[in-house]
Amino acid sequence: MAGESPGDAAGYSLPWFSLCRCKTHHGCRNHPGCRRTKTPSILSCMRATQYTCMLLSYLIENKADKKKLVMKLKQLESSMSSGRKMFRLGNVVHALVAARRAAELPEVVPRLCLTGSHLSRALYFVCDAALWLRSVGLQPNLDKPKWHTWATKCYYCSLLMNLARDWYEISWRLEQAALEEKAKENCAWQRDGEELNGVRSDGLHSFLCQLFQILKRNPPLLLDLVKNLCDLSGPLDTLGIYKTNPGVIGFCGVLSSLVGILTLASPHLKLKQ
Repeated sequence: MAGESPGDAAGYSLPWFSLCRCKTHHGCRNHPGCRRTKTPSILSCMRATQYTCMLLSYLIENKADKKKLVMKLKQLESSMSSGRKMFRLGNVVHALVAARRAAELPEVVPRLCLTGSHLSRALYFVCDAALWLRSVGLQPNLDKPKWHTWATKCYYCSLLMNLARDWYEISWRLEQAALEEKAKENCAWQRDGEELNGVRSDGLHSFLCQLFQILKRNPPLLLDLVKNLCDLSGPLDTLGIYKTNPGVIGFCGVLSSLVGILTLASPHLKLKQ
């Protein structure tokens, strides 16, 4: 499904009552293995498989001798999508718990962005669960297009909130870098006219260089930004804001999935919330 959200439980810390936590150390939050869960890893692998199938089927769909392979890829893509919906039934609770934690953040902008993002994601999971119930025949009279549009809008809103948070982090770091650079310049100022000319002519270049350096020094922020931008392709296409094709959506989904798997394997690369 092109418009389906690529996001899943990989973006959340499971609550204390989750069955996926460490069974050896009940309630433990400090043991290195206790925070790692199997469910997000499975979901990430299923997600990567789903969007890989979408990308491959798009690339070979025009080849006459590959029709059977395209059909099998699309069937596998559909199976992965349905499987992810079943695994994500409990994510409404996870999203609400994450929203409650985000509401306690000290800074206003991250608090508003992350709380809004998690609440929007919770609404998305509700719509997603309703669509899953229809797909298995428990709610045959459900208006699928309407619920799918609601789900996409909720996920789109969640992504916009995440991107706003990312931009806030980038802006704060840009401001700090500008203050540090200004302090250094004040110590070694030689020619006022030359300095002003340099600012006028190299303003954009300097901004891009600073942005590159900031993202380079902060891999979690870079990965989170890349993931959110990649995830944006699906909702933009489904809502008709910016039409693409299954190839682009599949590629962005695969890239986003790889970032999610990387942050699961290396938790220090995940942007702290």
